Order: sequence, then structure tokens, then C-alpha cells
Amino acid sequence: MLERTPETNVIDFRAAEHLLAARDPNGAVKLLDPVVSAHPENTAARLLRARAFFAAARLRPAELEFQLVLEREPDNAFAHFALGRTLERANRSEEARRHFRLAAALDPRPDYLAAARFETD
Repeated sequence: MLERTPETNVIDFRAAEHLLAARDPNGAVKLLDPVVSAHPENTAARLLRARAFFAAARLRPAELEFQLVLEREPDNAFAHFALGRTLERANRSEEARRHFRLAAALDPRPDYLAAARFETD
């Protein structure tokens, strides 16, 4: 196996973005695993891997990855929203609603507000 360099990690991260956009989330995860292993503190890589897990319907790994991102960045509205979607897909709507509301409070985008369903209280 080739030695990983910072450049290799950047190339793999960018390639994983493209694979995810091309609807190959499993390919993206394969590229991101060594990036995250080499740089476990890299929130961007973890967030991209969480999105890839979600797109591959690997809900538990997606949930864990989004939670890790939120431990480091509790004000990350997108991570709250994406974790909410993950929990929603796992039929855990009450837990999801909390994260949708946090996302909407942090960033009142229309999609976050709609998911939060504030008007139903």
C-alpha cells in the first residue's frame, strides 16, 4: 500500500465529494475511511463520510458520525438537520424533531423550518 500524504488525503476527499455527487456513496466511504483514520479530528471529512453513510442507507454509522461532528461543532445547523433526517429514516421521529428544531434555531432556512414543524405545537 502506498504511503498516505496530505496531498493523497486531499485528493481522496475531493474524489469522495465527486463520488457522492455521482450517487456512489459506498465508493465515497471507501475513499474517506483512510482520510478519517489519518485525521480523526477533521470535521469536514467526518461530515462528508456521514453524508455518504446516509446516502448508502447505513443509518447507524451515519448517526454516529453526525453525532461526532456535533460534539465538536454543536452549532453546525446542517449536521443537526442531517442527523434529524437520519433519525427520521430510522423511525425515531421524536429524537429527529429535536435536531430539526436545533437546526432551524441555528439557521432559519426554509427547509430547516419546515422540518422543525414549529406550527404543530
